[in-house]
Amino acid sequence: MRNFGRVLTAMVTPFNDDYSVNYNEAAKLAKYLVANGSDGIVVAGSTGEAATLSKDEKLELFRTVLDAVGDSATVIAGTGSNDTRASIEMTQAAEKIGVHGAMLVGPYYNKPPQEGFYQHFKAIADSTGLPLIVYNVPGRTASNILPATIARLAEINNIVAVKEASGSLDQISEIIRITPNDFLVYSGDDGLTLPLLGVGGNGVISVAAHIVGKRMQEMITAFFARDIAKAQAIHLELMPFFKAIFITTNPIPIKECVNIIGINAGPLRLPLISPTAGETQQLKQVMQSIGVLQ
Repeated sequence: MRNFGRVLTAMVTPFNDDYSVNYNEAAKLAKYLVANGSDGIVVAGSTGEAATLSKDEKLELFRTVLDAVGDSATVIAGTGSNDTRASIEMTQAAEKIGVHGAMLVGPYYNKPPQEGFYQHFKAIADSTGLPLIVYNVPGRTASNILPATIARLAEINNIVAVKEASGSLDQISEIIRITPNDFLVYSGDDGLTLPLLGVGGNGVISVAAHIVGKRMQEMITAFFARDIAKAQAIHLELMPFFKAIFITTNPIPIKECVNIIGINAGPLRLPLISPTAGETQQLKQVMQSIGVLQ
């Protein structure tokens, strides 16, 4: 499976009041997302608070979401870490569960050189038959996977995509320029989705799609139908929301938005904390302004 879809949602992980994972609500949320614009779900990414999930919790989430929506949407497991051996073990375990692909974040804290990035992802790719998405998010990992390294990785048969969250349209453009036409480039920033499409990208791995998934899908569909005016109008309409969901550390705002619309996403695990009353009010105002909250 080389094409995972155009709109993939990096799903929040619902917790109970005691901070245990709420698997029943995770299944409900996955179904809601697929019914509201998502072609696929990324489970246990940074938006899913992967840093505070145990291996067993991640694997059970993979099973839960796959059982809930695997027949109607792609399910991508977040299996990357800053430990190559642990990433291999997690990816192989996810493959046994039956997920459709895996997403691998660039190793954080270690700050490997470019050859280290290449060897890390190659070792994981060699260990699995799953199609893999490389996730470049230097704002969280403190190191940037450069376009030339992505191009080398794209030569590996089962490394089929990159989620690009460098925030640089220049970097995104260079990746698209030097990788094969069938290599998929996803925006890791909601606000750069339309510009990314304009330079040849495939879609978005989205945070905003929790709330505006149908509109994101409409924007992308309009773009590929060459209705650029409609795509631009939706992009501009949604920009205030794209900005609002990053008024503090992700996923604090988007998890609050999910709770606001009546889906029980629950609290966040420390060291993340609840939004302030002012931040919550700001989120509600923006949601009202774009018509997703009365």
